[in-house]
Amino acid sequence: MNIQVGRDAELAESKRSMASGNYLSNAWYVAAWSDDVKEGQLLGRIILKEPVVIYRMEDGKIAALADRCAHRFAPLSMGKIVGRNRIQCPYHGLEYDTSGACMLQPHGTKNIPSRARVKSYPVIEKHKAIWIWMGDQPADESKVPNFSVLDNVPELYSTKRDGFTIKANVELIIDNLLDLSHTSYLHEGILGNAETVESDIGVDLDGSDVVVSRYAKSAKPPGMNKLMWPDVPDKVDKFTEMRWMAPSTLRLISGVCLPGSTKDSGSGYHAIHLLTPETDRTTHYFFTAVRFGVFSKGEELNRQIQQKIAETRRFAFEEQDAPVIEAQQRIIDDAVQPVNPVILAIDVGVVRYKQVLNRMIAAEQAS
Repeated sequence: MNIQVGRDAELAESKRSMASGNYLSNAWYVAAWSDDVKEGQLLGRIILKEPVVIYRMEDGKIAALADRCAHRFAPLSMGKIVGRNRIQCPYHGLEYDTSGACMLQPHGTKNIPSRARVKSYPVIEKHKAIWIWMGDQPADESKVPNFSVLDNVPELYSTKRDGFTIKANVELIIDNLLDLSHTSYLHEGILGNAETVESDIGVDLDGSDVVVSRYAKSAKPPGMNKLMWPDVPDKVDKFTEMRWMAPSTLRLISGVCLPGSTKDSGSGYHAIHLLTPETDRTTHYFFTAVRFGVFSKGEELNRQIQQKIAETRRFAFEEQDAPVIEAQQRIIDDAVQPVNPVILAIDVGVVRYKQVLNRMIAAEQAS
């Protein structure tokens, strides 16, 4: 491991503010998996501290409005869909169309005040997820992060599209994912082990994406890789490549191959991590996985592996990652003086993505 982290990088890291509330607004965030938004149902979410209601119309398209009636601020997500595409407020029956305009005010003269409207958000359904644009600039569909690996996948080779909420700032979770050295300790036996601690680390900038790679030679395969490759050898080369895409989505390629062989000859999975800030202290965490280099044979075995991967990954995230990350957040919040983390060589990817994101946020705020 020959990466050096200089003083400038350390300063960039130390200046981060876990409570700043500075988000990149003109960007796409995942609001939900497509499967979670059923026709005729309303889904309430808080995204970047803004309450949003999401729903699927009769024609199958998605709409999103501010989850707050203009009259008395009742949550529209507690109401219902009427007609083909209107939301009826549960409190006094005002109805809003997909543009956020009030179309019916059922009281008195039934006149609709000019201020009787709510914000409407651009949404797009892509890569099996619902993406929402939170900023005030025109939504740019080309900026939806590339998760085409989720499209047209054999059902048995993908896992459950899952998710939960972590009680921590989104930065702490991105830090966790861009520094996979922790898998040898926090996920020992599942995603890493003692033999994968020493790894060659590389960090590359691909456009605005930050890619962190780790390569451990002639190591014992972790449990997850044993699960997916039933006849895996005792010694393998283990590789990971984590790609951060602004503002907060990550795609990991993780696998093992025969020592000295090429990565595409091995077996592993694409791990999808979609992070959406709820508040400064809570984050929506959506995840799934897609296998590649499938060596296991037979539908029954692959279905068992599919289920086991989903269960193992949720356990790793919910029972191992989340408690530590949430404890970090509490320590940061309770500190009498601002904390200033020590920077190690393994943090170079974390430092790099923060530099990129901070420049994006500064440019957005300046304009």
